[in-house]
Amino acid sequence: MDKKTFICARRILGKTQKQLAEILGTSLKAISSYEQGWRQVPAHIERQIYFLLSRKAGVSDAMRSCWDVKKCDESIRKKCPAWEFEAGKLCWFISGTFCEACSGNSWEEKIEMCRTCKVFEPIQRLLESCNKTD
Repeated sequence: MDKKTFICARRILGKTQKQLAEILGTSLKAISSYEQGWRQVPAHIERQIYFLLSRKAGVSDAMRSCWDVKKCDESIRKKCPAWEFEAGKLCWFISGTFCEACSGNSWEEKIEMCRTCKVFEPIQRLLESCNKTD
């Protein structure tokens, strides 16, 4: 996640740097460093940001379960943690899912692929709309 996207996400969430730091369990200095581009946003922070964005009104409603989007066979579904935990709208959040983005990939590799997936599209659109206004 680059600094511009991080700033947009914070604005969409309607939080000050201090408030976001508290929610994410990090320091105000860390948030400022991400926004200045002095530090790269760590994977666990990026993941939490996307989760919070996915819970915004309208975004969650627009999201569809991954097994419906990908038309997964029942044999695949039964092995997939997204199916097991009834988290088809959060497949991008869960490691070890059975789509092309996951098997053994790091978070960075997984989220890069997820950003182009229809399941993640409502979050991506939200961030793109914010980036266009800046």
